[in-house]
Amino acid sequence: NVFSEYALIRNRVIVEAEWLKQLAKATELPEVSTMSAEAEHFLDDIVSNFSVEDAGRVKEIERTTNHDIKAVEYFLKEKISLHKELSQSAEFVHFACTSEDINNLAYALMLKDARTEIMLPSMDKVISEVSDLAEKLSTTPMLARTHGQPATPTTVGKELANFAYRMGRQRKQYEQCEILGKMNGAVGNYAAHQITVRELDWPGMTKEFIENGLGGIKWNPYTTQIEPHDFVAETCDVVCRFNNVLLDMDRDMWSYISLGYFKQKVIEGEIGSSTMPHKVNPIDFENSEGNIGLANSTLSHLAMKLPISRFQRDLSDSTVMRTLGTGFAYSKIAHNASIRGLSRIDSNEERLLEDLDKNWEVLAEPVQTVMRRYGKEAPYEALKELTRGKKVDGVAMREYISSLDLPQEDKNILLELEPKTYIGNSAEMAKKEVIQKWLKID
Repeated sequence: NVFSEYALIRNRVIVEAEWLKQLAKATELPEVSTMSAEAEHFLDDIVSNFSVEDAGRVKEIERTTNHDIKAVEYFLKEKISLHKELSQSAEFVHFACTSEDINNLAYALMLKDARTEIMLPSMDKVISEVSDLAEKLSTTPMLARTHGQPATPTTVGKELANFAYRMGRQRKQYEQCEILGKMNGAVGNYAAHQITVRELDWPGMTKEFIENGLGGIKWNPYTTQIEPHDFVAETCDVVCRFNNVLLDMDRDMWSYISLGYFKQKVIEGEIGSSTMPHKVNPIDFENSEGNIGLANSTLSHLAMKLPISRFQRDLSDSTVMRTLGTGFAYSKIAHNASIRGLSRIDSNEERLLEDLDKNWEVLAEPVQTVMRRYGKEAPYEALKELTRGKKVDGVAMREYISSLDLPQEDKNILLELEPKTYIGNSAEMAKKEVIQKWLKID
């Protein structure tokens, strides 16, 4: 329960309870008694044992207050009224707070939990699965395509490694996104705080509360009534970018399956079409694509809308913040679908080699490059004349190479070259340890 209404209410209770504990530590505020260990344990139990029934009680109070945060305050006061020591500090529940002091920190805790418990494990699983398949197919040659046309050969593994590396970069940036919070009152200037307890360093105390009392959240010193949500926008943007890389892979995998480069595993009992019995469809990659569309439309709207609020605040952020879970949930569904799709394919090496053998003209690149090195006249133009828009087989390419005035060692290398062996460092780049090495260097 990370994005549920229950989780949001529970996080609000956590913030209110921890704030009361923080106030009790302030010697400048003797009206709040220092908490005994037993009282602190009682308060902690309210949080740790917070139940669906407790959340229901908050909603019941809210039906009277018509105010969600005030309902949390009254719920906590109701609970501590049963404890003699804590009941004496009841009016310091929600002390000097505006509703958004509680709410922004509740959402910050939610986003922290979502990152740790859901999204990073999901991203790691995707990256690991893609990296494993990349290494498995690291030496499997494949005809590359630029503009949809035959291009310099690569390996299946190296093209998958590209996606693993790109997703790894976005995952790292997501992990490094700061999660910010504020606790500075109605318009962000501690006005009520400083009038009421003038000798207390309120900025220092709220910084300590947010960064140490709640943990994993960074204090934002400059806000209006609301924490301005820039970090939420940054978080949504980076998850969108991760998803976009995955979408790029989904579409490539769909296309490779269409070309016959991958065979789909037949699952007993499955049906691909209600009328065409032969069909085995790449539905997992298609499902991932659809869910990424839903995820990113939500997340991109959040990223654009949330940093904008009229004057010191308007309420338009409140309703859209409720959809945070939607964007992350569709992302998780998409990640799972892509992983499932990868688990249901095998490379079709016969088809891959067939395409390579039909396109010997891709060796025009290494031939003209070697000719260039040795100062041969117009090598690019000569190979263009031989190959552009034409099909050249191995016999014709080798006859042309044999006719060249090149050092014998270089000529022998070119004569031994085939489309399936002209793969550069693709096999090395597809190794999982190499992908991880470059990610760490970044």
